[in-house]
Amino acid sequence: MASSSRALAVLGFAAAAALLAAPAIAGDAKKGAVIAKRWCASCHVVSRDQATAVADAPSFYDVAQRRTDRKQLSNFLVDPHPPMPDMHLSRREIDDIVTYIRSLDPRPQPPEEKDKDDEQPRRG
Repeated sequence: MASSSRALAVLGFAAAAALLAAPAIAGDAKKGAVIAKRWCASCHVVSRDQATAVADAPSFYDVAQRRTDRKQLSNFLVDPHPPMPDMHLSRREIDDIVTYIRSLDPRPQPPEEKDKDDEQPRRG
């Protein structure tokens, strides 16, 4: 009995460690589309069924084609530059919008580069 309890404890610890080591889960593209239609569509074309937008604002399709990486898009939405208003989006909303924008590029997505801040220090 003690052996099976120990095995369950080890298994539980291994599962918890795997979850903690897993990369951050990307946002939800469907939620990002809803947010984009609500907050961004007054200036940007955010979906194929949208007919009009501000002429100087790039469409989300144009942004996706630029292959802007996730971190650059997120940083821009955290601290937008005029004439784009600061909508005070949550980190989750930003992740959802970024995932939506990146989903608009039909080409396969390049692998994400590891953030140097996320790297573990080496022992030695």
